[in-house]
Amino acid sequence: MRIIAICTLRNYWSKHKSAEQPLKSWIQEAENSIWKNAAQLKAKYRNASIITSKRVVFNIKGNDYRLIVDIEYRLKIIFIIWIGTHSEYDKVDAKTISYD
Repeated sequence: MRIIAICTLRNYWSKHKSAEQPLKSWIQEAENSIWKNAAQLKAKYRNASIITSKRVVFNIKGNDYRLIVDIEYRLKIIFIIWIGTHSEYDKVDAKTISYD
């Protein structure tokens, strides 16, 4: 899969050092994956939350952080939408939040 806006994650881990290695691991795994649909993704990431057919929330670093992405399965592209702490995530609407 190709990830769009990795710079969003880099900017985040530059301010939150404990997120750096877990996010780098997620990037590596995601880039080496090819999911054809949400069911295949869920089989690999049982703790991921499928919000819509293309919107997914990943738990990062034992659920310390939440990562919201949109996935275009047919095009094999992941769009980074939002990253934050679990408590920050509780204040956003994962279905409607959009990338700034």
